[in-house]
Amino acid sequence: MTDIYDLIIRGATCVTPGGTGNTDIAVRNGKIAVIGDLGDAEAATVIGAEGLHVLPGVIDTQVHFREPGNEHKEDLESGSRAAVLGGVTGVFEMPNTDPSTTTVEALTDKVQRATGRMWCDFAFYVGACAENVRNLGWLERMRGSCGVKVFMGSSTGSLLVADDETLTAVLQNGRRRVAVHAEDEMRLEQRKSLRRGGEPASHLEWRDEETALLATRRLLQLARTIGRRVHVLHVTTGAEIALLSEYKDIATVEVTPQHLTLAAPDCYAILGTRGQMNPPIRDAVQRDLLWSGVMGGVVDVIGSDHAPHTKEEKAKPYPESPSGMPGVQTLVPIMLDHVANGKLTLQRFVDLTSAGAARIFGIAGKGRIAVGYDADFTVVDLKMKRKVSDDWIASKCGWTPYAGMTLTGWPLATIIGGRLVMQDGEVLGNPKGKPLRFVENLHL
Repeated sequence: MTDIYDLIIRGATCVTPGGTGNTDIAVRNGKIAVIGDLGDAEAATVIGAEGLHVLPGVIDTQVHFREPGNEHKEDLESGSRAAVLGGVTGVFEMPNTDPSTTTVEALTDKVQRATGRMWCDFAFYVGACAENVRNLGWLERMRGSCGVKVFMGSSTGSLLVADDETLTAVLQNGRRRVAVHAEDEMRLEQRKSLRRGGEPASHLEWRDEETALLATRRLLQLARTIGRRVHVLHVTTGAEIALLSEYKDIATVEVTPQHLTLAAPDCYAILGTRGQMNPPIRDAVQRDLLWSGVMGGVVDVIGSDHAPHTKEEKAKPYPESPSGMPGVQTLVPIMLDHVANGKLTLQRFVDLTSAGAARIFGIAGKGRIAVGYDADFTVVDLKMKRKVSDDWIASKCGWTPYAGMTLTGWPLATIIGGRLVMQDGEVLGNPKGKPLRFVENLHL
C-alpha cells in the first residue's frame, strides 16, 4: 500500500540533527512524519529539491512591525510578507508600538491583529515599565507572548527603564528570559552635545562603546545577583563579548547581520542616515571582534532588528533622522553570503537562526528538522548569486541598506506547518500565521 502524505520534499540536501545529507522529507498534519528514502510515496504537494538545501525554518527574534500606531512605516501584514519572502518562518515582534505593549489589552489586541493577517508565525514581547512590573510574571505567560523586553536606553515614554531600582524590580518579577536593549541612558544624556547636525557619523561618537558596556555590565551584575536569565540584544563591541563570555550561565547573546556586515566610517559615507541605528554600526575592528564571538560560541542567535522608517523620514538631517533600518527580508541572504565566503559554516548558520532561538527561548516544536517537529523549512540555493535591490523589498519603507550588493545564497521557498507560503519570490495562498508556542506556556 502506497503511503500518502500532505507534502513531500524530494532529493534535497537537508540539515538535520544527525548531519547534512541528501534525503526526502514527508509531512502530515503540519508535522514532519518521515525523514529518509520515501520510495513511491505520494503527496498532495511534491517539491523536487535536487541541488537545493532544506534548513529548519528561520526564526527572527527581533523585529519592529510598527503596528499599531505607525502603520505608514510597516504593519503586521507587510512585515510578515517581507519575512516569508526572505525565508523567515517565525518572528518575535517588539513592544514599542503606539500604544506600547505593556498590558493584557495591548497584547491581546496584537494577537488579534496578527490572526488572519500575518504570513509567518509570531510572538510578541511585553514591554517592561515602572507601571507594570508587578504584572510581568503573568503577562509573560499569556498566549502569544515571547517574554519581556527592557529598554535601558533609547526608548520613548514609559518603556524606558534607565535606573537600577526599576530594572531590579523587572528582573524580580517573572521567570522567563528577559530581552534587553543595553545602552546606558545617563551616559547618552551626558553626551548629547557630541551629535553634530548633518553628520550621521557623529552618531557613533555619541553612542560610544562605553555606553553599551556600562549598561551591559550593570545588567549582568543585577541578573547574577537576582538569578534571572537575560538575553542581550544587538551586541556591538568586543568588550561586551568578552564580558558576556563570563556570564553564559544566565546570559545569551544576539548580534545582527548589519553589525557583522557593515562598518564605519564607510557605512555613514555611503548610506548617510540610512546607516543610523541604535546601537550604532561601529568600525571594522569591532566587527571582527563580533565575528570572534560568533566563532567562539558566545553569540547564540542572529536577529535582524528590522526597524523600518520611510525614505522621507530617513532623509531628515541628522540628528532629526530616526534610527533603524529594515532587515527581516535580507537576514537569510546576508548570512548565507557569509557562509559562501567562509566566515560561517552552514551548521553554525542553522544554530544561529533557528536551533539557537528555539533552545534559549524554549520554542515548542521548532528549530530542527526532526520527526514530530513542526514542518517549517527554509529552502535555499547556496550557489545562487543575486544583486539586492530596493524594489525587491516588501516592507513599506521600500529600501534596504544592502542595495547594490551581490550576494551568494538565496531563499527559494518558505514552508510553514507544511504549507508552501513562498516559492520563487512569490507569496502564495492566504496569511495563516499562528502564535508560537513555548514550553513555559504550553497550558494555553
